[in-house]
Amino acid sequence: MEKIGFIEIKITGSKGNLDLSPDNYDIREVIAILENAENLLFPGDKRDRPTISYKIEEGSVKHILKTSIQYIIGFNAIIGQVNQVQNIDFLDISTAKAFENIQAIASKRNYTFSIKTSLINSHEVNVDRTTDFIRTEAIWADAEFYFYGKVTNAGGKDKANIHVFTEELGTVRVQTPISFLERYDENMLYKTFGIRATGKQHSETGEIDTSTLKFIELVDYQPTYDEKYLKNLRDKAKKSWLGNINPDTWLKDIRGGFDA
Repeated sequence: MEKIGFIEIKITGSKGNLDLSPDNYDIREVIAILENAENLLFPGDKRDRPTISYKIEEGSVKHILKTSIQYIIGFNAIIGQVNQVQNIDFLDISTAKAFENIQAIASKRNYTFSIKTSLINSHEVNVDRTTDFIRTEAIWADAEFYFYGKVTNAGGKDKANIHVFTEELGTVRVQTPISFLERYDENMLYKTFGIRATGKQHSETGEIDTSTLKFIELVDYQPTYDEKYLKNLRDKAKKSWLGNINPDTWLKDIRGGFDA
């Protein structure tokens, strides 16, 4: 049976004259914490992540999120480093944004967050109105990218997107003008395309902030095996340096005079 651990996100504060408790803690606040907690634990592709179970407890409000112990161990190391350097620039994008969102809630509502794990001697990080867990903007630069893969979704009522499944990054969502999708006559779903897009890239690590991607153009991408092209390359090689090589002499040179 898989070993389970948990992270605890404790929130203290007040609602008017009342101390914060599960009875006066709004469901939208619960949803916000759950969304951010998932990104804290699993910042990458979430399709194959283990189950995360949840409960809320008194004192003032405690969010308890249980999952596989190996991910709890990894997260404990993260909060230890965050607490030590009081900075989140070293984190990957999803984790850093989750901390930023929690910082925004703390500043807006004057809450104090205490985040720790179920491990013995767990690290702990506190977020409140006095902390500043915000990424340094200067290290994120504008860049242009090409993403190649299968289109799995396209559209949206107000904010349209094209979803492209890539081998390198999984599914990438690119903000796309509705006007482009209206003009595009063919069904692009489950076909392979290249997407040219702009977005933010970390100037030191090269990491791409996929939430900032904006569509420039669609690139028709049809990778094929071109036998004629390869034959022409082989013919050119034979007429140049390969044509002047004696195979037996070349093989002896490669072996260094050693016959197996």
